[in-house]
Amino acid sequence: MLDLRYTWEPFLHYGQKIELKKNTVIYRQGESGKGFYYLSTGEVKILLLSDKGDERIVNYVPKGMLLGEHGAHKENYLTTAVTIAPSILYYFSDEDLSKVCADYPNLAMIFTRSLIYKFRLLAEIMSFLGSGVEQRMAHYLLKLVYENKGVSLNQTSFAQYIGTSRITVNKTLQKWKQEGLIETKRREIQILDIGKMSEIGKAT
Repeated sequence: MLDLRYTWEPFLHYGQKIELKKNTVIYRQGESGKGFYYLSTGEVKILLLSDKGDERIVNYVPKGMLLGEHGAHKENYLTTAVTIAPSILYYFSDEDLSKVCADYPNLAMIFTRSLIYKFRLLAEIMSFLGSGVEQRMAHYLLKLVYENKGVSLNQTSFAQYIGTSRITVNKTLQKWKQEGLIETKRREIQILDIGKMSEIGKAT
């Protein structure tokens, strides 16, 4: 995934720059697609609404990545995207995508790879739904550190990300702190033992 970051940066002039405030909905799950976006600065969370009506965080978009690719060509958005900080994005319509890919054919492959990554991410989320809380927490904590180079979120957000309660998240984090696996500073979680955390994330 990291090799996809900033690959769209040289072509931002094909899109439309937009500045959004915190807690702004960029697109909603199920609505007809109107294009995709590139996150230049700020923070965006991706939400998924289940058939039961439960909404959970499934991803935090790293800067330099695309989002909403599944909304290209008027397809319905599969998730909801919301800013969690003042953000600058670039919006690309279907016409913009066609133009930039006509001028730079290799971008079509980059766009496709990014879209495939998002589908794999959703499949991964589904595969972990039946896993234990510690396994899910370890897996997604490692994912956030790997993709975003750090984790800055409160326990309520992390609980929504994992699909459990804030109390359960707090108990697990306290347990891991006592075991020397992590340390917390303000809202940031730092992994002290990557190897052990990886073992927990892969446990069955």
